[in-house]
Amino acid sequence: MKAIDHSRLDQVVRDARKAADSRAEGYRERALKIYPWICGRCAREFTTANLRELTVHHRDHNHDNNPNDGSNWELLCLYCHDNEHQKQIEADRGYTDSSLGGGGATHNPFAALQGLLKKKD
Repeated sequence: MKAIDHSRLDQVVRDARKAADSRAEGYRERALKIYPWICGRCAREFTTANLRELTVHHRDHNHDNNPNDGSNWELLCLYCHDNEHQKQIEADRGYTDSSLGGGGATHNPFAALQGLLKKKD
């Protein structure tokens, strides 16, 4: 059995991470120049003080698809960005609103509240 050259593997991983960081820095800077600093979902506005909380979302979920016109990007706050990716994960697993019977939450946490209030009187 041939021994694995861990130093070579470590170098490949380091190079890949460096390249990914470099690509990310490039498209983030371009997106921040193209678009206003506003979340595309919740419309929260950002300044230089909190700009680190504004992310670049790839509409097609392909981080290597970075056209110069920014057509594959949208700026989202951290919360909306996480939500967008969670929706994609659920869709990939087949969990959609239609698969749950057509819509939204069905649990009502206050359903028995009226009865509890009447008992105290």
